[in-house]
Amino acid sequence: MRILVIGAGATGGYFGGRLLESGQDVTFLVREGRAAQLAAHGLVIRSGLGNATLANPATVQAGALREAFDLILLSCKAYHLPQVIDDMAPAVGPDTMIVPLLNGMRHLDALDERFGAERVLGGQCVIAATLDKQGIVHHLNQSHSLTFGERDGSRSQRVERVLAAMSQVKFEPRLSTTILQDMWDKWVFLASLAGITCLMRAPVGDIMAVTGGEAATLQLLEDCRRVAAFNQHAPSDAVLARACSVLTEKGSKLSASMMRDLEQGGQIEADHVIGDMLARAGEEAESLTLLRTAYAHLKAYEARRDVRA
Repeated sequence: MRILVIGAGATGGYFGGRLLESGQDVTFLVREGRAAQLAAHGLVIRSGLGNATLANPATVQAGALREAFDLILLSCKAYHLPQVIDDMAPAVGPDTMIVPLLNGMRHLDALDERFGAERVLGGQCVIAATLDKQGIVHHLNQSHSLTFGERDGSRSQRVERVLAAMSQVKFEPRLSTTILQDMWDKWVFLASLAGITCLMRAPVGDIMAVTGGEAATLQLLEDCRRVAAFNQHAPSDAVLARACSVLTEKGSKLSASMMRDLEQGGQIEADHVIGDMLARAGEEAESLTLLRTAYAHLKAYEARRDVRA
């Protein structure tokens, strides 16, 4: 199976690197600077679950793609998606499978429109990783799962092929027959985490230490749950219990990557993670006070950032 990984940053570098390490035919679509870095130093992964140094991995740059791939792993920030779609288009053939690892659901609409829904699987990953200035991928926790599946819930021959290709990798592959529900479950949690930590500019533990912090967190989680329910994807009681436990853990250092991006003055995925949640709320939207407040806060930040730029 010929696999194209979009980007070789923290997420693409980790999962693509593990696939390459297992003997799969992997090519990374990267920019010129990253291509030079990989040629000089290889793709380096540092992880408590096993280090890897992969010399001179195959790379290609936008404009140089000439043939279709069997599988495309798409991991990028949502605000880069329009350009990435143009860049990867030559690699999408009649039988190409696209597994997007972005958060939320909005990207599915864009990919379906450009490439056809039949080529776009559902997908998500759970990992904490970062890319340092030397281009080393640092895996920061014990989680490294990648879930994929047909959006109609079937267990097709083609997704079985993907699972087989991942059978020897040093991450946790999962073929799901409930991938859309899985994606909604993660989105409800992530939108709650991003919304509350960005609003409070603090990690979970600090929010729990102040009066009203837990109540605000649980209200935001309920807002997101209501949107999922309106879309026929309400999280199960077990999923909500896990989310509640993580979001209200006293002393926790957990914060959303969006909060870290915001504090560093960077671009954020306000529309994709929070705005699109509101956009899918239908008649519920007006009553989702805390979710609307979180979105307004993020849009105000973006407006101020645009002026400064």
